[in-house]
Amino acid sequence: MGLYRFKPMPSGRMGIFWTLSGIKESSIVEFGCMGHNLYSGADLKRAGIYEGYGAPLYTTYIDETDISLGDTARLVATIKQVIEIDKPKAIFLQPSAVPEVIGTDMFAISNIIQPDFPETKLVPIGHGSFAISQHRGVQDALSALVDALALDTAKTEQPTYNIIGSCPDLYRYHADANEIVRLMDGAFGMKPLCILSSDASITSIEGMGAAHINLVIRREGIPAAQKLQDRFGTPYLFARPYGIKGTSEWIAQIANTLGAQSAGFAEYEEKLALDQIDYAYDSLESNEWSYPDEAVLTIGGHYDVVSGILNYATTELPLRKGAVWCDCPEMADEAIPFFTEEEWMQTVQQHSKGYLMFSGEALKWAGKNTQLQISNPDIGWRIHPYDPPFVGYRGAVNLVNLWINEYTLTH
Repeated sequence: MGLYRFKPMPSGRMGIFWTLSGIKESSIVEFGCMGHNLYSGADLKRAGIYEGYGAPLYTTYIDETDISLGDTARLVATIKQVIEIDKPKAIFLQPSAVPEVIGTDMFAISNIIQPDFPETKLVPIGHGSFAISQHRGVQDALSALVDALALDTAKTEQPTYNIIGSCPDLYRYHADANEIVRLMDGAFGMKPLCILSSDASITSIEGMGAAHINLVIRREGIPAAQKLQDRFGTPYLFARPYGIKGTSEWIAQIANTLGAQSAGFAEYEEKLALDQIDYAYDSLESNEWSYPDEAVLTIGGHYDVVSGILNYATTELPLRKGAVWCDCPEMADEAIPFFTEEEWMQTVQQHSKGYLMFSGEALKWAGKNTQLQISNPDIGWRIHPYDPPFVGYRGAVNLVNLWINEYTLTH
């Protein structure tokens, strides 16, 4: 793994764990040591996944006998007890690092013991080791959920949709999903069937095939959407709606896919947002003319978030592109490369003018404005889902509000 000054890149196991954590009517049973679940559960509560909201977390604990003899009796006993306590519709089975290394096959074990628990669906998820990144873990978990749980069903009478990719590892995931729900209701009068996975239940996942369109808001959700398209014929749109014009274009794409009309909603919201940012836009434009080196946006985080905010800042607003990077090497390309810890530390330390948007941890360390946080690791508690979003019309206004206040604070 190497040495890190800050938090290292999470493993795929953690990406899976976070993705599953918000799903109601389920429980998570980890075959392994209890420490990870203990600390992860505390972090999830700080991120808005509170007791009674999502999936209760359990661990079997393991000792030398389990490891040396490959004994899985603790796992079966834990499943029985969890079913007695929670009566979940599904239990997600995940190995920790040690069972993964010694070759414990959760899929085979699940197949063997499933007949003993006919009322509860056992869903094994692999990757207890550090073999894959957090983002690959999110992708695999989303795919596994629709694979194992989506049921054959007819389309709803009125058009509906699913959101795929709203997960607790993204900063302000609740706020962004809430804005998308508002946009879909305002533009088309449509309601969501499932918000996978931050506001999902086993029942809502089972009914995902009834939707008329799937809205994929991060690239890790594309394989899950493709599975749903292949199985149910449901079209999907992969995009995060950033900016004012960008959001209107996103709504137009959905309307074109559905053959629907947005009934003037986009036009109204676009005018409202443009009116709200009008004076701030003039100030940002004046600053760009007079001090171009202060109108530079330096930004790092999840590829899709960075790409969307950067595009809004440089095409709809008078900001300039500065240093740009993503937090996953598999996603990186020439436009948005991956930065190692050493590289982003150097970039953050050298930043002196303009706008810096990155993780709360890095901004605090560098003595920068933590209000410009767009990614995790976080430094605060996010126990309610009512923060202003970054996506949609309201997100576009919120970003301008952040940038103009940053400019005001430094002048």
